[in-house]
Amino acid sequence: GLANLSEAALAAPPTPCYLLDEARLRRNGEILLGVQQRTGCKILLAQKAFSNYDLYPVLAPYLAGTEASGLYESRLGREELPEKENHVFCAAYRADQFEELLQYADHIVFNSPHQLAKFGPAAKAAGKSVGLRVNPEHSTQEGHEIYDPCAPGSRLGTTRAQWDAAAAQHPDLPDLLDGLHFHTLCEQDSDALAATLPALEAKFGDLLPRMKWLNFGGGHHITRPGYDIPRLERCIDRIQQRYGLQVYLEPGEAVAYYAGYLVTKVLDVVENGIRIALLDASAACHMADVIEMPYRPPLMDSGEAGEKAYTYRLAGSTCLAGDVIGDYSFDHPLKEGDKLVFEDMAIYSMVKNNTFNGICLPSIALRKEDGSIQVIRRFGYQDFKGRLS
Repeated sequence: GLANLSEAALAAPPTPCYLLDEARLRRNGEILLGVQQRTGCKILLAQKAFSNYDLYPVLAPYLAGTEASGLYESRLGREELPEKENHVFCAAYRADQFEELLQYADHIVFNSPHQLAKFGPAAKAAGKSVGLRVNPEHSTQEGHEIYDPCAPGSRLGTTRAQWDAAAAQHPDLPDLLDGLHFHTLCEQDSDALAATLPALEAKFGDLLPRMKWLNFGGGHHITRPGYDIPRLERCIDRIQQRYGLQVYLEPGEAVAYYAGYLVTKVLDVVENGIRIALLDASAACHMADVIEMPYRPPLMDSGEAGEKAYTYRLAGSTCLAGDVIGDYSFDHPLKEGDKLVFEDMAIYSMVKNNTFNGICLPSIALRKEDGSIQVIRRFGYQDFKGRLS
């Protein structure tokens, strides 16, 4: 938490404000570096979760490179971490962007045999390491189907049946491959990985001895307290030793886990059967996963509804009736001007935010390791207008 974050520091950035925590980022980095040093695996930052490149120099000593979801993220990784590895996976690449992508990425992963056949030869000719995302058809998700790439009808990854059919038609396809990639986890412990690997080996194990690398994807909650790191390392060691290949991991959440906050202010309190506090932060604009996932973000110095003396529904100020963050309880009544601090707001927040209703984007600030606050970026009217025409 922010136990040692002074009132003065909380008052410094104008609200709403994402406040990144350098010390927490570094602690996460140290945990990830330890895994790499003990196993020889390589860990990449999945930029889809956290792309705040001002902090890439903080993370650089702890990571092997970046993972991108397409052209722009790949370019960002190349510009901001030019000496590091640059991996990209996209469900479908655009022909009009692929040549430029070859300037930035060094590992390119394709989603389907058709995309591999279409773009793979050009990637190989440019000296790139080429991979295919596979679907081991082993689901570990419960309750979050939106995040399950192994669900029936999934568009993500190539099943064994699809691969066999394609390889029968195009016998030269296997020669294009340097590695395989799977990504089936979401905020999970290493037990889910340990259960997935045998399923992957049952489906694709015959291809692995020819591969130079195997990417375990993301969703590994490595930096969360209680995560079983020794079991993760046993999984990595077993695969690397058995098949003689390089294992990659590409967590996003684990890199920036609990390394940022969203500081917001109470604008008004209304009552309609329940007490409702309207904030200058919005679920719809600034915390998309609250509505998408859905989930109730952690809030400093609060309890579950009814746990403490005063319960409030916290909501944004947009016109969307469902712009509700959640129900929380407090030791004291909330009043206009009070500041609230949501936790674990470095991930899937800034990368997803929007200016719906003309709501201003939150400022971005950094809490440095010495406790001082530095405002990195403020946003205004032109950021809203510039996207619209």
